[in-house]
Amino acid sequence: MAGGGSGEPRLVAGDPHPLDAPALASLTGPHAHFAERRGRILRYPVDVTPWTAHPDAPDARDWADLAALAGPGGTIGLNTLREEPPEGWEILQRVAGVQLVDESVVPEPDAEAVRLGPADVPEMLDLVARTRPGPFLPRTVELGTYLGIRRGGALVAMAGERLHPPGWTEISAVCTDESARGQGLASRLVRAVAYGIRERGETPFLHTSAANTGAIRLYESLGFRLRAHPEFLSLQAPAALPPTEEAREAALR
Repeated sequence: MAGGGSGEPRLVAGDPHPLDAPALASLTGPHAHFAERRGRILRYPVDVTPWTAHPDAPDARDWADLAALAGPGGTIGLNTLREEPPEGWEILQRVAGVQLVDESVVPEPDAEAVRLGPADVPEMLDLVARTRPGPFLPRTVELGTYLGIRRGGALVAMAGERLHPPGWTEISAVCTDESARGQGLASRLVRAVAYGIRERGETPFLHTSAANTGAIRLYESLGFRLRAHPEFLSLQAPAALPPTEEAREAALR
């Protein structure tokens, strides 16, 4: 894990539900082996997923640690920030989102779905580039089970697991190639991924853009219900990093 500091990030005061800060709950729980850490900031490796965890109210040192993890001019993704970033940070993208949880999903395996792994990543990245379901990177497949459906040997639909707070698993990267839409493949794959999650005794949840009304209708028809309205931010760190705590202490000696 990355660099130093003390103190633990914590869940939202007064409401420590793991889905209120799902990246934090994942990186301090089942996905702790992925965590890169600096002070009270935790993040996934940049080739896995953009999710980052931070304290409820980041202070100046937390922002310095965020900048150090991002690197000069680097980008970082946040979804639980409740204040504007400090001077020097640039908001590259702000997306209103929704978080939905399994209320009455009927999970079932799918005989046509195949398990996807590292050897399938080039095809998965190509499908994502065509369909744009959200961030999917070269190592995202390591986060959990990914299932796909092939037609004529070509990957035309997929869905899989991403964040993993204790007791919960996020369904993500749900996408279907234009040539195979209207056949119910996304619904089948969501149910199949949900089946594996339920078999572990966990509950599925997912995120999407609030503007993606078609996807929201689909998920609600499958038995998901709206739980929260997170906001997804992509931030660019300052081009010149603030001095680290170690550098400030050395300057005072």
